Amino acid sequence: MAGISLVDLSVGRVGVTLKVAWWSIGVAAVATGIVISRAVRRSRQGRERWAPVSATVHLGGIGDVTIQPNDEDIQIAHRAWVELATRKATIMFDEEHDVIVEVYDSWYSLFQHMRDLAASVPASLVRNEKSTALLVRLIVDALNDGMRPHLTRWQARFRHWYDKAIQDPRFADEAPQEIQKQFPQYDELVKDLKQMNRGLQEYAKAIRMIAHGESVHVSTDDASHA
Repeated sequence: MAGISLVDLSVGRVGVTLKVAWWSIGVAAVATGIVISRAVRRSRQGRERWAPVSATVHLGGIGDVTIQPNDEDIQIAHRAWVELATRKATIMFDEEHDVIVEVYDSWYSLFQHMRDLAASVPASLVRNEKSTALLVRLIVDALNDGMRPHLTRWQARFRHWYDKAIQDPRFADEAPQEIQKQFPQYDELVKDLKQMNRGLQEYAKAIRMIAHGESVHVSTDDASHA
């Protein structure tokens, strides 16, 4: 019995003739569809979603936030939480022991690291994943609307005063914690600083919930119907 030829190649006087069985085109199209379908399925499985997390963040007036993170989101949130948890920003200011300029140094470092973290998230991920876009906005808003107003109002003014105060012979025997209390608006500054501490503590708790807080795992297909 003669074999079935999918491709017939012949050489004639006018050149090369290539004949392809019509039904082989359909087979190739089906095979291509299967390959694409499997690739899409693997891609979706690589971005599985977790149960929704809801929190209220007063820092910067962010308000109520609900996010259903994917795997990339929880990695981003984990990195943000580590930055927050290991700095003075989320520790309540202690007037007897803490030095304001050291707190501001810590805040400045946190601001830089959080900004770099937001910038490191691929733009394609932000564009294609609503949860990632929301998380990046949550990080950026905490910086611009949460931390920046306090730093803009107080940091330069206090540092300028403090740099002169520590050179003043009248305070030569005073500890930094006592010198800073001579700042004319010390009570108002500290009140605002402690309010920032509370807001950052609340914010860090929300970020931690996104990274670690939910134990119920939801597949991508289920999440699409949530």
